Amino acid sequence: MSDYDVVVIGAGLSGAVMAERFASQQNKKVLVLEQREHVAGNCFDFKNGHGITVHQYGPHLFHTNSEKVWEYLSQFTKWQAYEHKVLSSIDGQLVPLPFNLNTLHQLYSKSEAQTIENLLIEHYGWEQKVPILELRKSELQPLRELGELVYQKFFVNYTAKQWGCSPEDISPAVTARVPVVISRDDRYFHDKYQAIPAKGYSKLVENILSQQTIEVRLNTDATKIISLNLEDKSIQFNGKKFTGKLVFTGMLDQLFNYSLGELPYRSLQFEFETLAQQTFQPETTVNYPNENDFTRITEFKHILQETSPHTTIVREYSQDYDRNDPSKNVPYYPVFNDQNQDRVNQYKALVKSFPQIITTGRLADYRYYNMDDAVGNALNVFNSVI
Repeated sequence: MSDYDVVVIGAGLSGAVMAERFASQQNKKVLVLEQREHVAGNCFDFKNGHGITVHQYGPHLFHTNSEKVWEYLSQFTKWQAYEHKVLSSIDGQLVPLPFNLNTLHQLYSKSEAQTIENLLIEHYGWEQKVPILELRKSELQPLRELGELVYQKFFVNYTAKQWGCSPEDISPAVTARVPVVISRDDRYFHDKYQAIPAKGYSKLVENILSQQTIEVRLNTDATKIISLNLEDKSIQFNGKKFTGKLVFTGMLDQLFNYSLGELPYRSLQFEFETLAQQTFQPETTVNYPNENDFTRITEFKHILQETSPHTTIVREYSQDYDRNDPSKNVPYYPVFNDQNQDRVNQYKALVKSFPQIITTGRLADYRYYNMDDAVGNALNVFNSVI
């Protein structure tokens, strides 16, 4: 195992960036171990038989305000401009999300909408984002009722489906982040850079990993060949002592064989369907907060504006994670509460006791990262290491 200076576990964005940095900046020989049959993690995409680029693990839309992240990734891909729009199915209408002045005028009569619009602008200002929790506490009845409508119609049932809880269990701290946008800008994101890799995310990650001193092994469960000695804090690879750096981007509890207990996640189930028609819905994503078991439908051909007489959609269902069930064993969203954070902190303390181990990524950090967060965090972690 002395052939490798660095072993990276996981070939998603975080692992790929760390591997590339060690290879290109320090000329290290890097081995990347990936348990799936493909690179790119949950960003993995592919062209199906109808020429449509499908995101196997749900829609991934890149957006960032970080010049550093944008310039870094631009070394490895050309971009296709794309500004994401989301509609929500409310009482038989498809209306823009986040809730903005266009949404307001679709759901209220002309006179009511204008009255509420004037109040919003007067009290909060143009282009402001007002949390619905603040609106629900307003002294003005029309604004209170607006906050309640957004909460009941757009948010609470969607969140209950997403997290598998009852509406009553949803914390006010969560609702505080849901905004009403006082503008007519229907875009879901407002970052400076919004685009999709022109040849897809899989090709982007392949390019990141294409350094001469990087070797990638797919279909490899690293936990079967790497072991940690908790007594002397050494690392074994295939039974031999490994003296280089170990970059881990997977689940912390799995790294330590669940010795401090499991960390819970929410998982997702996807139901793909290809239809013999030009389009299925007017925008990439439509949310279904109040009807159906699924949370949303995504239509992929809108993303890269691909032409085909067919279209491919996916219905997305939220579910509990179960590492022993192949239909539920992909972890997506950490479940945040004090008990789980205490366990994460205990695992992180274990990591710190191993000077060779570097952790990064949404699973290893037990945090939700957008793609630009994952890349930026990996760049920062590498810089801190060297």
